[in-house]
Amino acid sequence: MYNLYFIHCDVNLKDLTVEGKTVWKNPTGYLPGRMAPLMNFCMFMSLAFVILGIFWFSQYGRFWREVLPLQNCITVVITLGMLELALWYFDYAEFNESGIRPVGITMWAVTFGTIKRTVSRIIILMVSMGYGVVRPTLGGLTSKVIMLGATFFLASEVLEFVENVGAVSDLSGKARLFLVLPVAILDAFFILWIFTSLSATLSKLQARRMMVKLDIYRKFTNALAVAVIVSVGWICYEFYFKSNDVYNEQWQNAWIIPAFWQVLSFSMLCVICVLWAPSQNSTRYAYSDDANEVFDKDDTNLTLIKPSPTPSKGFISVQGSNGASNGGELEEDKTE
Repeated sequence: MYNLYFIHCDVNLKDLTVEGKTVWKNPTGYLPGRMAPLMNFCMFMSLAFVILGIFWFSQYGRFWREVLPLQNCITVVITLGMLELALWYFDYAEFNESGIRPVGITMWAVTFGTIKRTVSRIIILMVSMGYGVVRPTLGGLTSKVIMLGATFFLASEVLEFVENVGAVSDLSGKARLFLVLPVAILDAFFILWIFTSLSATLSKLQARRMMVKLDIYRKFTNALAVAVIVSVGWICYEFYFKSNDVYNEQWQNAWIIPAFWQVLSFSMLCVICVLWAPSQNSTRYAYSDDANEVFDKDDTNLTLIKPSPTPSKGFISVQGSNGASNGGELEEDKTE
């Protein structure tokens, strides 16, 4: 980490203005020290997305007839993730090679990343509401979900533009502090709404005894809870790291802070891909009007209403014969 200072002691030079441009180049290139490791990190994350994409698209191609709308949305997120990480890699590579940050590539990387994060949050919220599982549509909630997603997209886009587009410094400015707050509030609102909806959906699945769907939703809830707990812990560590590194002495490790969020979101995406991977039984997770959708094996042997005994043919014939004999006795009584 290098800082350049101009210091003068001559009183006659107090009104002197110095204009110019400083060019800094490290042994590995023009990337600032805190940004340099992110180039290789984006390359490895791009490869990780490619591997995930191969798995997902192979399953998608094999069972395309059974694909659900939710799985189409996951496909979009994976595609956006691959494009985002590839663009970030080319952005850092061009900056490292020429010393000038390419505005066009940075803008596209920021936009694809913001769209991916917005779509991911909306998908998780829709899944938590039981869309396509316990309810065919979101009904009146559709406009509210779209409004929340649009607001989050605008706030995140402005934050990322200010922080990355045309920026050649690896230090965060004061403007970022004011732009982070709206994004943090919207994220907190997403989390609150997601877990509230998950609780209601789990209750519905348990009440309807849809055990297969209930099992996958429990796994999804556990994974989401772990992700939130880890996120809160990492935020605390980030505050601790920055408060104890006022003079940027730990610049070599600073890249881990933004890299962690990429790893966490990718891990959550992998969990979702495993839980909702296209298969020949994908339709069992879809919404159905059938009340007796999935039950436990023990429940299928239970008789809720005991049917009354049905008289057999022999019993009817006996009654008929008895009736006939009784009728005969009456006739005999009349003749007598």
